[in-house]
Amino acid sequence: MVIVGVIALCAVLAVLAFLVPRLSRGPERGTQRALGFGSRAGGKAPGPLGRLFSKPFRSSSRAVGRSGSAGRRTRGRLPF
Repeated sequence: MVIVGVIALCAVLAVLAFLVPRLSRGPERGTQRALGFGSRAGGKAPGPLGRLFSKPFRSSSRAVGRSGSAGRRTRGRLPF
């Protein structure tokens, strides 16, 4: 369920970045901030469990950043 939510969020951010590149920065940063809180909270677990618990949040944050930048990059390549 969480995976579907992250995929949907990435799709929405990519479309938003394509349509309105400047206004897409705020939602992208807010999402990355929320995922960063989860990553830091998961990282407080001891030993290897900390890395295991924080990894989904880190990879989701990276995916959100990539989808936003891909939308803006595609918009920049348009001829008009």
